[in-house]
Parts: sequence; C-alpha cells; structure tokens
Amino acid sequence: MPRQKRRVALPARKNWSAEAAPACYPAGMNYTFVSATILLILITDPVGNIPIFANALKNVAVQRRPWVILREVLIAFVLLLTFMFVGDGFLRVMNLSELSLQIGGGVILFLIALRMIFPPPKSETDEMPGEPLIVPLAVPAIAGPSALATVLLLVSQAPERRLEWVAALCVTMAVSAVVLVLAERIQRIAGDRFVVALERLMGLVLVAVSIEMMLRGIRTFAGQLAAG
Repeated sequence: MPRQKRRVALPARKNWSAEAAPACYPAGMNYTFVSATILLILITDPVGNIPIFANALKNVAVQRRPWVILREVLIAFVLLLTFMFVGDGFLRVMNLSELSLQIGGGVILFLIALRMIFPPPKSETDEMPGEPLIVPLAVPAIAGPSALATVLLLVSQAPERRLEWVAALCVTMAVSAVVLVLAERIQRIAGDRFVVALERLMGLVLVAVSIEMMLRGIRTFAGQLAAG
C-alpha cells in the first residue's frame, strides 16, 4: 500500500515590499512640487517678515531698500540651496536618521506656527546704524532653522527629485522677494489688520502640517518597534 505524502501547511509568504517600506520611508509623506512649494512658502513666511524687514530697513534710503531686500533673499537662497546639496552628507556625518529629522522638523514647525498665531509682544530693540547684512534678514528671518530642516527633509526623503525641490525653492524665493519688495504697498493697500490675519491663517495651516509630520513619524517609529 503506497504511503500518502503528508502535506505541511506553509506560512503565507509575506509581502516584504509592503512591510519593509515603512521602516525606511514614512508612508504618505511623499511631497509633490506644489505641496513642497506651499510648505516652503509657509515656513519662510514672507508676510510675517514684512514688519521685520520694515524695522531693519528704517535707516536705509528708500531707493536702496529693494536692492538690499533682493540681496538678502539671494543670500538666503544660496544658503538653503547649499543645504539641499550637502544635506545627505550632513545627516551621515551627524549620524541622524530621516525619522528623527522628520519628528524634529515637525516639532520646530509647530513652534514656529504657534509664534505666527500667537506672536510674542514686541520688544524695543536697538536700531541698526547702517543697512543690515545677512543677519537678521537673510538669517534667520528667511533661512531660519525650520527652513533648513525642511530642505534637509525633502532631500533625504527623495534625493532623486532634487531638481524639483530646487525649483520649489526658486519659486519660494521669488514669492518672498516680490512680497518683501512690495511690502510698503501691501501694508498701505491691505492694512495692518489684513497682514496680521493672513499671517495667522498661514500659521494655522502650518500647525496642521507640523502635527501631520509628527504623527506620521511617531507611527513609523511605532511600526519599527513592533517589527523589531
């Protein structure tokens, strides 16, 4: 009588491509050109920088102010562009993971957004005797810690789309330049209340973006712990 072969039920084959992806890249955080541009504009906050630039340029001749603004925007653009191209190396040198950068960047964006919604009381500061250079306009008004962290995050998540991020940064800097050069006209036509309301609306949107970044980072971290 022939022996019957015993069938052993094998465990179902895991879809490693679907399960391993979250451990490397946060799902759902793939930015497009449009979303990256909007995010960078929200972070650099050209509307919120209007009073900062107006106060710093008080002692600068009126005909000279547009050139100073364009120079400071260009300096900020070069700094952010540099971070885009050396970001991967910086993360490796500092032994930072994309996950830590995402959660940390979300925390920074959240704090910046809270300052946009609830601005601190204005303090009397000494006016600069001459025209400002780099500080405080290019850095940190435009290229602040949140902007630097954001460009690092974009490049670390999708380095093969670096040209898209560069284009998004170019559009952002162009918007900042136009808004800041026309700052006096904007304030005169729209009024201070409209500028403040618009800045707080941008801060509200940025709060939602920052919380989403933190939640996805925490979710990915929890998935790594469960899988490990």
